[in-house]
Amino acid sequence: MSRYRTRSWRAFEAPVGPRPLGTAQVRILGLDPGSRRTGFGLIDSRSGSMTVITQGCLDVSRAEPARRLRMIFEGLQRLLAEHGPAEVAIERVFVSRNPDSALKLGQARGAALCAIPAGVPVFEYAPRAIKLALVGSGAAEKLQVAHMVRALLALQERPGADAADALAVAICHAHARVLRVLTDTALLAPAGRAG
Repeated sequence: MSRYRTRSWRAFEAPVGPRPLGTAQVRILGLDPGSRRTGFGLIDSRSGSMTVITQGCLDVSRAEPARRLRMIFEGLQRLLAEHGPAEVAIERVFVSRNPDSALKLGQARGAALCAIPAGVPVFEYAPRAIKLALVGSGAAEKLQVAHMVRALLALQERPGADAADALAVAICHAHARVLRVLTDTALLAPAGRAG
């Protein structure tokens, strides 16, 4: 027999008790790496509410290719040192038909990952998973994602495309983090509680 009153997730009641550690305030840096523009979005997430700390884009498009990687690395190092995020979420590489583009994107992503200090956990999310978490469809358009970022973070105006993508990664991770804590808590709850 099930330990829950109902099999429907809609009627599920989370266990009552002390707040799980995973829902405490955490600072999350979302990254959307690119070979010409790397978007970043830093949020504070606490018990379902999110506040933007900073967001923007490292535009390295005018530099030589090798210099771009150094600029991404150094720019993110400064950002990380200034704001000290507890966790970093990054968009997983989307491999298209053009291997040259995929290689350049992989290099930019590597430069971004190398800038993250040891001990800071890094979480990866596929582009479709990010869109699904924000819009409800893995095939959502960029404009829809940007609109939801603005709505969820109560921003006065829509952020730039790269910053919106990075904030979307951070929001996706914040939601996944809370969900993971709640499911872990439910799985660890004593079997005799529900009745």
